[in-house]
Amino acid sequence: MRGKRILLIVGGGIAAYKACELVRLIRKAGGSVRCVLTRSGAEFVTPMTLAALSEQPVHTSLWDLKDEVEMGHIQLSREADLILVCPATADLLAKMAAGIADDLATTLLLATDKPVFAAPAMNVRMWLHAATRRNVARLRADGIHILEPDEGEMACGEYGPGRLPQPEAILAWVGRAVGDAGARPLEGRHVLVTAGPTHEPIDPVRMIANRSSGKQGFAIAGALADLGARVTLVAGPVALPTPAGVARVDVETADQMDAAVRAALPADAAILVAAVADWKVEAAPAKLKKAEGPPRLEWSANPDILANLAASPQRPPLLVGFAAETGNVVETARNKRSAKNADWIVANDVSGDVMGGESNQVHLITAETVESWEQAPKTEIARRLAERIAGRLTERT
Repeated sequence: MRGKRILLIVGGGIAAYKACELVRLIRKAGGSVRCVLTRSGAEFVTPMTLAALSEQPVHTSLWDLKDEVEMGHIQLSREADLILVCPATADLLAKMAAGIADDLATTLLLATDKPVFAAPAMNVRMWLHAATRRNVARLRADGIHILEPDEGEMACGEYGPGRLPQPEAILAWVGRAVGDAGARPLEGRHVLVTAGPTHEPIDPVRMIANRSSGKQGFAIAGALADLGARVTLVAGPVALPTPAGVARVDVETADQMDAAVRAALPADAAILVAAVADWKVEAAPAKLKKAEGPPRLEWSANPDILANLAASPQRPPLLVGFAAETGNVVETARNKRSAKNADWIVANDVSGDVMGGESNQVHLITAETVESWEQAPKTEIARRLAERIAGRLTERT
């Protein structure tokens, strides 16, 4: 964001508090911020707070005589390098799509010729409503950049898509769009990520599986893409949307995942998050009948994708494995890192509701140290890990 002049429009929603942190991050990254606070936004954050953080006057009204003598809404819209609406409420999105200009925010949005970015935040039912979907489609067709909201628990107690992403993710998204090298330290790098479970067939209708949802791996893939990486995501069978800017390869079995990983090489880093089944059986060609009694299954080991990749002539310079444990987490993961010849292991205790849940608590284990990270949303764990990966690759360069 260095040298960028950002005009930040703060809409009225509980997520408006995140705009304060966003102002701080933009300035830390070398940008400047001027804030326009809507009338409803002022119910959640104050002009004084935004003025103190931005060290700029905060604009709230179209009818400010001092500003409007000089056509302030025109100046504001033209002096910025880009406009960011955060949070973009359902009401603001509707007005933007319809071209309504009934206050300072919507008037300057209509008057600008600069790139416009919007980070929506609203109740899940509002986000999924047909009217909002039409408005988002209209805005995207008009060239407005719209960030997909996160999925999770809402302030209202409901669950689903509609949560405002963390300020760091919003900053990375905008930086990526405007080509800011500081926000894209992984530009030109290829990173391979695996995520989700594998399904090993027993017969045409039965399988061996596990509880992995793929959420952590998908979040990591998205965070790496936000930092500029070319990401190949090898995904087991999960029902998750592909993160923006990520190339996805869908597989089902461990053998298929192993082949897809090899086909994706070479890579600058590989982050193997997937929960790969250790064992497989010789699948029966027809459905096994209950009346015939318990089947005799012939077991064999699945490929050890992490160990195989570590021993490969195309071993990535940074190889990160994951260890899902239910006891002696750190010690077991230390042994796994050494045995598999990985650079790092990210270990977590999955004895609770981590698999399928929205948060995680991990230990980052290297050859020298063990870092225990506090429990946080999986998107935050992903962002933090992606930044560490970017730092390591930059150091090696």
